[in-house]
Amino acid sequence: MSPTSETAQGGRRLVIVESPAKAKTIKGYLGPGYVVEASVGHIRDLPNGAAEVPDKYTGEVRRLGVDVEHDFQPIYVVNADKKAQVKKLKDLLAESDELFLATDEDREGEAIAWHLQEVLKPKVPVHRMVFHEITKDAIRAAVANPRELNKRMVDAQETRRILDRLYGYEVSPVLWKKVMRGLSAGRVQSVATRLVVERERERIAFRSADYWDLTGTFSTGRAGDSSDPSSLVARLASVDGKRVAQGRDFGPDGRLKSEGVLHLDEEKARALAASLDGTSFAVRSVESKPYRRSPYAPFRTTTLQQEASRKLGFGAKATMQVAQKLYENGFITYMRTDSTILSDTAVSAARAQVTQLYGADYLPEKPRVYAGKVKNAQEAHEAIRPSGDRFRTPAETGLTGDQFRLYELIWKRTVASQMKDATGNSVTVRIAGTAADGRDAEFTASGKTITFHGFMKAYVEGADDPNAELDDRERRLPQVAEGDALAAEEITVDGHSTKPPARYTEASLVKELEEREIGRPSTYASIIGTILDRGYVFKKGTALVPSFLSFAVVNLLEKHFGRLVDYDFTAKMEDDLDRIARGEAQAVPWLKRFYFGEGGPAGAASDAGNGDGDHLGGLKELVTDLGAIDAREISSFPVGDGIMLRVGRYGPYVERGEKDTDGHQRADVPDDLAPDELTVQHAEELLAKPSGDFELGADPVSGNQIVAKDGRYGPYVTEILPDGTPKTGKNAVKPRTASLFKSMALDTVTLEDALRLMSLPRVVGADAEGVEITAQNGRYGPYLKKGTDSRSLTSEDQLFTITLEEALAIYAQPKQRGRAAAKPPLKELGTDPVSEKPVVVKDGRFGPYVTDGETNATLRTDDSVETITPERGYELLAEKRAKGPAKKTAKKAAAKKAPAKKTAAKKTAAKKTTAAKTTTAKKTAAKKTTAAAKKAAASSSPEE
Repeated sequence: MSPTSETAQGGRRLVIVESPAKAKTIKGYLGPGYVVEASVGHIRDLPNGAAEVPDKYTGEVRRLGVDVEHDFQPIYVVNADKKAQVKKLKDLLAESDELFLATDEDREGEAIAWHLQEVLKPKVPVHRMVFHEITKDAIRAAVANPRELNKRMVDAQETRRILDRLYGYEVSPVLWKKVMRGLSAGRVQSVATRLVVERERERIAFRSADYWDLTGTFSTGRAGDSSDPSSLVARLASVDGKRVAQGRDFGPDGRLKSEGVLHLDEEKARALAASLDGTSFAVRSVESKPYRRSPYAPFRTTTLQQEASRKLGFGAKATMQVAQKLYENGFITYMRTDSTILSDTAVSAARAQVTQLYGADYLPEKPRVYAGKVKNAQEAHEAIRPSGDRFRTPAETGLTGDQFRLYELIWKRTVASQMKDATGNSVTVRIAGTAADGRDAEFTASGKTITFHGFMKAYVEGADDPNAELDDRERRLPQVAEGDALAAEEITVDGHSTKPPARYTEASLVKELEEREIGRPSTYASIIGTILDRGYVFKKGTALVPSFLSFAVVNLLEKHFGRLVDYDFTAKMEDDLDRIARGEAQAVPWLKRFYFGEGGPAGAASDAGNGDGDHLGGLKELVTDLGAIDAREISSFPVGDGIMLRVGRYGPYVERGEKDTDGHQRADVPDDLAPDELTVQHAEELLAKPSGDFELGADPVSGNQIVAKDGRYGPYVTEILPDGTPKTGKNAVKPRTASLFKSMALDTVTLEDALRLMSLPRVVGADAEGVEITAQNGRYGPYLKKGTDSRSLTSEDQLFTITLEEALAIYAQPKQRGRAAAKPPLKELGTDPVSEKPVVVKDGRFGPYVTDGETNATLRTDDSVETITPERGYELLAEKRAKGPAKKTAKKAAAKKAPAKKTAAKKTAAKKTTAAKTTTAKKTAAKKTTAAAKKAAASSSPEE
């Protein structure tokens, strides 16, 4: 008896999906008799730290969350934030007659379904319900045709999770010890970072070459129109049969790659142009070929990310967030897929719309079938397409904003995939003339005409190169024949310089990873998000720029863990994992070889197939011997002229000479400086800025020397404690430290200024209840503090001059919420294409931001008020909208504190000066180490 017929008899069915939004949509399709609830993603995973591991486990198991000595048995724990949801699911299950596990249909979804079954321990019949679109028919069909859990898919996901845990938890601590605390390494994220770093290395090593050529405008001498122009523009192609050098002929070192071309410099080019003045030209040849272009395959995950980046300005993460909402609300099919296959229903729907919207002339006789191009693709899935057996046009959806734009992109691509080819002609015209000095000069012009646009009526794919010519671009040439005379209206001399390879964008990095078969397409968005969040990469416009920190990390991994970031090895690992998923290899022997090596414990022998034993080695052995890793060496990079770039604990800096020697110079490097911009000249400029210690004199009270320094968080003053002063432990003494006011400079601050600064915070007095009021200098400027009540001051000088009466008067006024008066915008950018509201740049508490009155988006480190363009402003707002509203987090109730006691001003000041920026930076870094380390090593992403 089918589940649907049982439902008709009055049973209660519990359906568990992954997200609340999906639960709400599906509930509307199933109706009475069904309870639909969300697991809210994974309910169980490997522990994030030893504290989460059950007490019965000891040693390495507590550290890794995996028992490597007993067949890599994973230790699963219910996530702390999911315990309440698990209890709710158990309560609902206790009242149900059947359980439907309706998580996503990919490996990750299958694993979530398995974990639900393991944790809930159902005593009622269990069905695995799968669907790739959320429509009424699809959901009802899924209920009527359930299947069993696919344990092979679960094993494949579990193997990946264990592998990524071992990689992350073993390699990340090496980075903590040798580079910086809180860093992370991962099987795919480290390789992705290496790709970005290698591209930057190429840019740094690149040497530009200059070359010149000629461009001629030639006239037929007759009147022209749009179909038959009267003139054409052609470029000099050869001189005396020798091809003129273009940019592609030069190597990255700026030299010609071969001697078989003619390199024109400015002098030679101008001389040739002068020699051609007054020359008669004629058509040497006309070559015409038929042009045909077939439509693009329907979207899969990576191609959707690439096109959304090119056409809509979405990052990979933003694309997936918008697509997730479209899927959960029933507008598109499942958005994590490697497949380009369309179901018969989808093909019929697309063909019907082609006829309806474009006419029968645009419909091919037979449906188009697209073969899968992705290795190991899960072909049971469909491509990403509009849902249903009749596609809704974008106007029919009622969607707005980013969801409308992404749906429209998917709809156009799907419909276009079932349309006829575009056809036309491509033409090459060669024009020859003899210069005054007897040299033969040949110019060429290329044209393209499209006689039938076919699928291009609906959709044309974008390009990563903004200067690339799109498929639907026509270039019409005059109708000429061999021997026709042409008059040179103008011959210009053009100079060019070769350019370094372009940095990756999110779209081109996704494309590169897929072409190298590294990682899985469904996880690329999370991988890019990870390397951005970790600070390995930052964005400059749409370009991905590696930080200096990532150079140190990649340098260490290449020199000491070369195989782990080798592109071919990583791709081979992906093959092995897919072999395990297909049942062609066993997980445990494979994991043993990877972790212990060929000489590992019993059972580590290679299993048959593909020579696995030739490339799998012992990760454990690699991370055990760290003595060979020179932390200073792997974090040091020569700039030139004796200047080194070093990546230190608190960030990058340039240095000349050795510390504590004559002539030693050091200067911090701005966080947003791209590595290829750190030239010798730029480094010299940084070193020339005031830096180092400026001795101001001795404190007349303590006798300690007072110095001014330039720290990572700005200039500050501090005292030098006498030798022997305990710096750690119970009796530790902290030096007094204070940041300079904005009006002060390192090279002009005086001893008197420093002593006044270090006297802060200043006790102004106490109110009628005896609560102390202090004047303090903070991150956002000067302010008063009374208990937990803070009030801003208008100037830094008030810190030393404000009286108790003035302070009490300030506290007698109602506390201002926000600013007293709105400031005028810093810049106007125009009208947002989504909200259709004016976009401006404003100055906020955390810096400048763009807003359309509804959505606010902070400018990134590579943006500035002066240079931001309207398009960049719209992109930032689009990304912010895609993320949705910020999630509210419950705040822990603050512990009640005893009322502050009155103390002498001098004692209070001495105690609180430890909050100065430089000292605070060190304390904060140390304090966050454990949490950051755990987070870095244990990403929730299936690909780390």
